[in-house]
Amino acid sequence: MLNYNKIEFEIAFGTVSQLTESDLPEIVFSGRSNVGKSSLLNKLFNRKNLARVSATPGKTITINFFRSENVRFADLPGYGFARRSNGEKRRWAQLMEYYFASGRQIRLVVQLIDMRHPMTADDRDMLHYLRENRYDCVVALTKADKLNKTERAARLQQLEEEFADYPNLVRIPFSSQTGEGVNELKAEIEKRLE
Repeated sequence: MLNYNKIEFEIAFGTVSQLTESDLPEIVFSGRSNVGKSSLLNKLFNRKNLARVSATPGKTITINFFRSENVRFADLPGYGFARRSNGEKRRWAQLMEYYFASGRQIRLVVQLIDMRHPMTADDRDMLHYLRENRYDCVVALTKADKLNKTERAARLQQLEEEFADYPNLVRIPFSSQTGEGVNELKAEIEKRLE
């Protein structure tokens, strides 16, 4: 059983040349800018500021690694942020391509999607990429607490259509405010580490 309270920030890499080899199983967190990756990680690890939360979209431009004794968590930089220079976007694309192609021990990709809004083209591209490359994936539907009962019911119905191409993909409504989805997500992670 993984002790989430013992997970510590390890290192951040911003370029391909800095990325070290993979020597532990990795759980990867991916999603567009401002989808709530840092908040989700802080909730999952039961910490206030382990992963730095920013109100500014596109703030995380490095792969941030967190680790316990036998697993590493990778927080990927958010995609889809329009106000980045072309050079930044290219660097991001190279870093992501290299990360996924470098033979890492990726056990699970947690794809974060904002529950309040329809999937973006970038979200669909990422899900397609993960499926085509046979990565095990679950979806965390973030900011679930920001919907009232009626809005939530409507979004859950719409999500059935949006995920029609991914009928077996586990989707977990998640809130870093209320803790909804934390135990379900931990259970999915544990399954991959057995």
